Amino acid sequence: MNIWKFFGFGQSAALTNRYGVQNGAPASTLIEDLPAVNVDSSMQISAVWRSVEVIAKLIATLPLMVYEQADGLRKPARGTELWSILHDNPNGDMTPVEFWVAMLINLLLRGNGYARIDRNPNGTAFALWPMPADQVQLVREKTGDIYYYRIGNDLAALAPENVLHIKEMGTGRIGMSRLDYMRSTTGEITNAQRAANKLFSNGGKPTGVLMVDKVLKADQRAALQDSFREMVAGSTQRLYVLEADMKFQQLNLSPEDMQLLATRQFSIQEIGRWFGVPAILLNQTEGNTTLGSSSSDIIESFYKLTIRPIIVALEQSITKRVLNSEQRSKFSVEFNMDGLLRASLSDRIEIYAKSVQNGIKTRNECRQLENEPPITGGDSITVQSNLVPIELLGRINNPASGAQIKPIAQ
Repeated sequence: MNIWKFFGFGQSAALTNRYGVQNGAPASTLIEDLPAVNVDSSMQISAVWRSVEVIAKLIATLPLMVYEQADGLRKPARGTELWSILHDNPNGDMTPVEFWVAMLINLLLRGNGYARIDRNPNGTAFALWPMPADQVQLVREKTGDIYYYRIGNDLAALAPENVLHIKEMGTGRIGMSRLDYMRSTTGEITNAQRAANKLFSNGGKPTGVLMVDKVLKADQRAALQDSFREMVAGSTQRLYVLEADMKFQQLNLSPEDMQLLATRQFSIQEIGRWFGVPAILLNQTEGNTTLGSSSSDIIESFYKLTIRPIIVALEQSITKRVLNSEQRSKFSVEFNMDGLLRASLSDRIEIYAKSVQNGIKTRNECRQLENEPPITGGDSITVQSNLVPIELLGRINNPASGAQIKPIAQ
């Protein structure tokens, strides 16, 4: 026996730190003889498709901001090359939403999102090209890591500094493949789907026994089977008449009794658990009060527990692998979560009102967020004492100050 295995080393493929090809799949399966899992088959499960779609499109549609930092302040770094590739134009073929949806699909299903970084001679990035996770292998050599990307018969070897690698949970070198770890769940759902399709393809009619009161010869039995085969094949075009005291006895249970419907309903919650998506966002409305008394509580928990950790991982990966050392000291990268408020006018107005009333933002700053032109006097910070400029607070009702101030109209 290998002494390392005796002490329990090397028992997990995904959590093993080793040289050679890095693999995010488990070393063994929970249930034997499970079919191989691939993206094409798993995405035919509606709950998987919806979970990936919800997370990927939500994050991809958030503005990815690049800020320039100087003297303790920061401002949007518009006009820079970083702003161009991260906010506006990641490459010559794709919009930012298309790029990040592609990256997140690979991250969510395979545990790793890869993109090739094209760099200028000075080391700054000018383009990002997504690479499907199934076509990339990370090989760890004693001299360093190498990413191999295969397209058809072509094989490209890429240095780590030319690859944006976003990882799920794992060793920190490679992420664990969610699809491979959820094989038992997808296998169960696939079997239930096949059983339901087979049953309902017969018009929902189960097999049964045709009983007669005498012993039949082989040819008579075959003739009866042929005559009444459509009875259990789903045909609704004929009215069957049973003669000579023949009786039909159903054998299989109904779909409700077989709990096919319940199994498929439960599978939605199972898939949601794998992806961290509440069932209510998968169009499942039963039993959705575990994280709060309302749907808004559940969705807010989804933002905090599922979306935010992914966003932080993306921001840190971009900062570490796309920006060079000089850029990291000058720029910061951040997804603007305020983009979630675009779908709710009432929420935006409420936040703007509180920000203006408490001296957090000016009116013109709020108007800019709504793409409205600035107004005269809208650059003053105000508070809730008749909404006067903050620097004049305390002088408005003090005759000795000689201030003649008119409150800003609301």
